[in-house]
Amino acid sequence: MKSGQAEIDESSKGTQKRGLMSRRIAIFEFLLRIIAFFNTISSAILMATTNETLPFFTQFIRFHADYNDLPALTFFVVANAVVSGYLILSLPLAFVHIVKKKTENSRILLIVLDVAMGGLLASGASSAAAIVYLAHNGNNNTNWFPVCQQFNSFCERTSGSLIGSFIAVALLILLIILSAFALSRRH
Repeated sequence: MKSGQAEIDESSKGTQKRGLMSRRIAIFEFLLRIIAFFNTISSAILMATTNETLPFFTQFIRFHADYNDLPALTFFVVANAVVSGYLILSLPLAFVHIVKKKTENSRILLIVLDVAMGGLLASGASSAAAIVYLAHNGNNNTNWFPVCQQFNSFCERTSGSLIGSFIAVALLILLIILSAFALSRRH
């Protein structure tokens, strides 16, 4: 009788450790979602407010650089805004993972949506990165000259916005891995 009781005590301790570990993972996921939200929303705002005007010869002729002049940068702003909206809307569900133990279905849903949002964010950031690369380096074969020598502030802001967005991509990948790990530990 005592050996049976000892086995039950050991198995309940293992279950408690597993539950504590899952709760810690859920708290870490919640914090990662908040950090990723701030990265995506700040990247969208930074890119959407990026513009620069330079005078050319006289005061009446000016060159203007704005993010919405290039469709790839517009797509970047929209993708970051959509992902930041998703991240803020997923916070209540992530909070449920902290409180409740049986959350397999909602965790699977979040994994699927995280993968979709990660793909959207990565594609937006990659398309914008190609444009920013051309702005910095140009392309001699197509006679595109680097414009960052003239539009320095515009290029600095777009580059900073890209950094925040790629950090958010890495955080979403980490979220997917953590969710899959937490889901595998429950079985």
